[in-house]
Amino acid sequence: MADYRPGRQVNLEVDLLARYLERLLLGDKAAEPSSGGITESFLAANGYLKS
Repeated sequence: MADYRPGRQVNLEVDLLARYLERLLLGDKAAEPSSGGITESFLAANGYLKS
């Protein structure tokens, strides 16, 4: 990645990024089977969505 320059096309694995984001936002709760994951209401309550 050190040789990457602006404009270079890259393949982002969105499902993997989303999993990391969920763990970052929910912390230990992300590991709980009943946590339900990240919901739209969770994102809105934490300032990630405009009202």
